[in-house]
Amino acid sequence: MKYHPSALIYIAATLIANYTANWFLPLGIGQFAVGTLFFGVTFTQRDRVHKWGKKYVYQMIVLAAVLNTIMSLGLGVPFRIIVASFLAIIIAEAVDTEIFAALHRRSWFVRVLSSNAISIPVDTLLFTIIAFWGDLSTKDIMALLIGDTIVKYVISFLVALWKEKENSPSSPSMHEQE
Repeated sequence: MKYHPSALIYIAATLIANYTANWFLPLGIGQFAVGTLFFGVTFTQRDRVHKWGKKYVYQMIVLAAVLNTIMSLGLGVPFRIIVASFLAIIIAEAVDTEIFAALHRRSWFVRVLSSNAISIPVDTLLFTIIAFWGDLSTKDIMALLIGDTIVKYVISFLVALWKEKENSPSSPSMHEQE
């Protein structure tokens, strides 16, 4: 597997997100896990890796899920978080990957926003329900579902916007930057 900078950022963000998944911050109409700040970056980083092919994207997703599991076991992350993270990474990232690839005739920015529009709620629902059902109240789970979804959308949009601007004709190409 190639060590593309976006792949390394993706893997690092998933590791940090998993470690901080149990730390919560208020967000007006809800709350969010600190890990969401890091995980929001992963959606767009994974989309940047598509230029190397879907096989590489899937290798990166599996590697991130496995490394997350190993690190989390070593750090004593609760098992429910480990299971939730593994399943959410594999399922939501596969959904995102397939949507992104299916929209290959669209601009990169449209592909990112479209795939994230589906994969972010899938990820948030899977992770939150598996990780916190029976541990948090229904009210707290709903607050997390709302807060985490909003934070992931905002972060992934900002990263996509920044990358889109970086890739504009007046900027050097992505290959020159990486």
